[in-house]
Amino acid sequence: MAKPERNKKPQQAEERDDGMREKMVAVNRVTKVVKGGRILGFAALTVVGDGDGGIGMGKGKSREVPVAAQKAMEEARRKMAKVSLKNGTVHHTVMGRHGATTVMIQPAPEGTGIIAGGAMRAVFEVVGVTNVVAKAHGSTNPYNIVRATIDGLSKVNTPSEMADKKITVKLVKSIIGTKQDHRATVRGLGLRKLNSTSELVDTPCVRGMIQKVQYLVKVEG
Repeated sequence: MAKPERNKKPQQAEERDDGMREKMVAVNRVTKVVKGGRILGFAALTVVGDGDGGIGMGKGKSREVPVAAQKAMEEARRKMAKVSLKNGTVHHTVMGRHGATTVMIQPAPEGTGIIAGGAMRAVFEVVGVTNVVAKAHGSTNPYNIVRATIDGLSKVNTPSEMADKKITVKLVKSIIGTKQDHRATVRGLGLRKLNSTSELVDTPCVRGMIQKVQYLVKVEG
């Protein structure tokens, strides 16, 4: 069974001749117990990006750190995906999740820089995000944080995509006796009576309103 013993901090992103940015997020020393004794080795976690919305992550194992890192880099390149960015930041606030980790990623104006922890910062640096405010909650496992960050970035939509994406909201519980601001939120969603529905553009604002009165409504689309 592999047992993690050491976790190194992310290193500075390295840019290759092909323009790809590579960064080591963590290296764990692991021990595998076999019949003849124990085998020592290393497990590397890396991220690779093109600096323009392309991002991938990979893991690699070997008895030597350079070999483990190379395996991880190769896997990250094979699993590259594209995310939507705008002038070095994200279009809107998004949430990303993986396992026991949840991250919130918020757009930021020019000059803000990257306000985020080590593993998240590594992802932002290689993908091309230069201004962002992000925070992780729950597990601090680097693997979980990287996966959650990429999950969040994958949910970013351009304004045109958001305009084309619509959801149907249905009022499934009476608003009688509820808080005044909750009743106002329901009306703001275009719902006037029980079992009425409203088709809305799926935006962070609308999602926030739905979250506020989630015990009263149901999303059908």
